This record gives sequence, structure tokens and C-alpha cells, in this order.
Amino acid sequence: MTIGIQTAAYLFASILFILSLGSLSSQESAKRGVFYGIIGMAIAILATVLGEGVAGQVYIIAAIAIASVIGLMLARKVEMTSMPQLVAILHSFVGLAAVLVGFGSYLDPKTQSLQGAAHTIHLVEVYIGIFIGAITFTGSIIAWGKLEGKIGSKALLYPGRHAVNVALLLVCVVLGVLFAMAHGTDGLIHLYIMTAISSFIGVMLVMAIGGGDMPVVVSMLNSYSGWAASAAGFMLGNDLLIVTGALVGSSGAILSIHMCHAMNRSFFSVILGGFGNAPKGEAKAIEGEVTALNHEEVSALLKEAKSVVIVPGYGMAVAKAQYPIYDMVQTLRKAGKNVRFAIHPVAGRLPGHMNVLLAEANVPYDIVLEMDEINEDMPSTDVVMVIGANDVVNPSAQDDPASSIYGMPVIEVWKAEKVIIMKRSMSAGYSGEDNPLFYKPNSEMLYGDAKVSVEKLLGFLKS
Repeated sequence: MTIGIQTAAYLFASILFILSLGSLSSQESAKRGVFYGIIGMAIAILATVLGEGVAGQVYIIAAIAIASVIGLMLARKVEMTSMPQLVAILHSFVGLAAVLVGFGSYLDPKTQSLQGAAHTIHLVEVYIGIFIGAITFTGSIIAWGKLEGKIGSKALLYPGRHAVNVALLLVCVVLGVLFAMAHGTDGLIHLYIMTAISSFIGVMLVMAIGGGDMPVVVSMLNSYSGWAASAAGFMLGNDLLIVTGALVGSSGAILSIHMCHAMNRSFFSVILGGFGNAPKGEAKAIEGEVTALNHEEVSALLKEAKSVVIVPGYGMAVAKAQYPIYDMVQTLRKAGKNVRFAIHPVAGRLPGHMNVLLAEANVPYDIVLEMDEINEDMPSTDVVMVIGANDVVNPSAQDDPASSIYGMPVIEVWKAEKVIIMKRSMSAGYSGEDNPLFYKPNSEMLYGDAKVSVEKLLGFLKS
């Protein structure tokens, strides 16, 4: 394949990637956007493997085929509830790839032969690419561990952590200067030390972020992986990798900023490991008594209600309850009741997690409302059903400065006439914070698996 044909293929692939991102902005066109991305990536891979100066295509294609089979087998086993973990670990692979490409590019005899400004610029590309890649690699692994439950979801806060991070960053800058001044491969030791330090920084940044902010962290790591890929593109002189990485990096950063705005969080506070966002004072004492209803009593409340709002959360995803929930919604709507879903921007473990699950169950888009749209209707709502959600309906976010989620906008379900909270137990949410909602006089618990409970409710509603 000539350079001209390869360049044309790269341009076409870039256009498809842009169309893919644009299509993902709408639920109706998202599937088409995925196909654009698949086709664009296939063209990009073929154009690269068959390009001029590339040797050993047989081995490369064999490696791609083996990796594709492994990826397909693993992805088919991943449940929708584990999709955030999959995304996080894939980000770590991109970061690791950027680190390996950086070391390979630095040791390449062709790059060692560069002189003057060209050599200095290439060294800067290598250094920055490895720095971003190492932070992405370890940070994504910690994010995966938190999402998977291997690591505690609470923020790990220790005195002076920000000063330590700043000091380590300054050390990396000094190492970068020494690296650029080194001759031949003498700068390899500086690269090794910087890689270790940046890997540690990645661990500490994500460890210091609590579970309530993890969706933003995953989104930000997505952005980091894009910038790491773009840096790898500069090192390899690959225009498509530069463009694709920039698209992923910028779109991930924009999504993170929008999510931080929706959560009333400082963007820089989150990405800097919770800087300036520590809880203040002692936690408020929770007053009241927890009461519970059985399935027949809850179904009676639903029969009497005229307006019902359902707030789904991660517990719904774990129980795979979205299908019977929609059956229940159809039954209630046929009975003339106004039933809607309320979605919090960070419900679940990933941006749009609940939207995807509801779309999977064919829930109409027009009854799925965002938090800002539904909160004003809560005082006139007869029954709110909170299914597996916790932090996104926690009143502490509004009235307890000592809470780690204080300041985060939440769905104000307690303003409704009656609140039914469906949970397996009284366990705290992913942020680790107890929920005073459970103790409010207009709130009732309905214990049990969400799917089983909804199926029982559906039986009573139809009887």
C-alpha cells in the first residue's frame, strides 16, 4: 500500500471516528455510531499493517487474530453490571501500551540518530507519553479494583498527600530536564525512575477519590488514555493515532467536566485526588426508625397511586430487574397511572449506565427523565420506588457537610408522599455513607432481590 493510499485510508477512518462520536450523543443513533467506529478501526488497522516499511505482516495479523479471539471471548462473558470494570481495565491497557511504545521509541536506533531540535522534541514526546501512560495504567487498575470491590470504595485520605503529589511531580519535571540533556541511551535511568514515580502518582490520585465520584474518574481515565494514545502517535509519527487519541482525550475531558458540573464538583478537585474537597465537621446523627412493608402492601400503594416515579440504581443492574420492571410499568400505565423513570447523572458505575439498561429493556425514551427534570415534580408524586439506588437519593448530600457526597445534587425522593426503597439489606451505598432516607417517616423498606420483588409486585398488581 502506497503512502498516498494509506493517508486516504487514515482520513476516511478519522471521519468515521468523528461520525461515531457524534452518533453516540443520541440514544436513537448510538448503535449506528458503534458501527461507524468498528468500520473505522478495521480500516485503520489494515492501512497500518499493509503500509510501506512494515515487515512481518504475517506475525502481526496472527497476533491481532489471537488477541481478537481472546477479547471476544472475555467480552461475551462480561455482564452489563461489570461493564464499568471492563472499561476501566481497557483504559489500563492503553496506558501500558503508551509506556511500552515510549520505551521502544526511545531505544530505536533511528530515533537515536536524530540531531538538534528534532531529537529534543522527540525526547519530550517520549517523556510525556510515558508519564501520562503510567498514570493511566495504575490509576485504571485502582479504578477497576474499586469498581470490582477488590479495593474499598472509600477515599484514602492521609495528611500531606497533596504536598507529596506536588513534590513527586516536581521530581518528574527535574528528571525530564536531565533526560533531555542525556546522551545516547544514558537517559534510560531517568525514564525508569519517572515511570515508577508516575505509576505511584496514578495509584494515589485514584485511591484518594471516593466511590461517589468514581463515574467521573472512569470518564477522566478515558480521557487520559486518549492523550496517552495521541502521545504514542507523535512518537511513532502516525497521524491517525494522533487524531484518534485527541478525539478520545478531548471528548472524555468534556464528558468529565459536564459530569462534575452535574454533581456540583470541582473538575480539578476530582482529577487531583479530591483536592480541597475534604468533609468538614462531624457527621449528623441519624434520627427516626426504619420500617418495612411486604409485597402485598406495596402493591396496594401502587394501585392507589396516580403518579409513580421509579429511581433505578446499581442494585437494579445486579439483579437484572430492568425487564420485569418494565412489565410492571406497562401494567401500571394500562391502569391509567403516570409512571416515569428518574435518572441521576452518576447512577450506577458509569455515565449513562442506567440509560443503557433501560434501553436494553425497550423502555420508551419519553418516560426516562433526568434528575433536573424530575425533581420539581417530586412534591406532587404519590409513590417513588427506589430500586437499588442509594447515594443518588441520599439527603446527606444537601444537609450534612461532614458527608463525603455533600454538595452533590441528588434526586429529592423524600419530598414525595411515599417512598418505597427496595434493597437486599440496610448496607451503605458505594460511597460508604449511611442514608438518612431510610429513617424518614414517609419511607418504607421492601427487602429482597429486586427482580424477585418486582415479579411478586407484578403478580399482585395483575391479580
